[in-house]
Amino acid sequence: MFANFFELFGRKPDAGYEQAFVKEVDVAPKHGRSIALERLIWIGWILIVIKCVVVWWACVKYAVPIHPMWVVAPTIMMAVLCTVIYYARRG
Repeated sequence: MFANFFELFGRKPDAGYEQAFVKEVDVAPKHGRSIALERLIWIGWILIVIKCVVVWWACVKYAVPIHPMWVVAPTIMMAVLCTVIYYARRG
């Protein structure tokens, strides 16, 4: 380990040393809005709301021994995460 460290100070750079550095960077433009994908997000949210209402109703009506939030909360959190990632990426 120390042999390589001491070699670092004693040697001269190679002829191709400067070639190893980045000369140019191309930045791709951000993607615009995708109307179809945003419509799909809206449809997904509508289906999630319907699912949450049905789950809550079923847990209350049939006396399921769990609180409905155990099903509803993870669904809402994942949907929020996906929506935030989409809108953050879109910029």
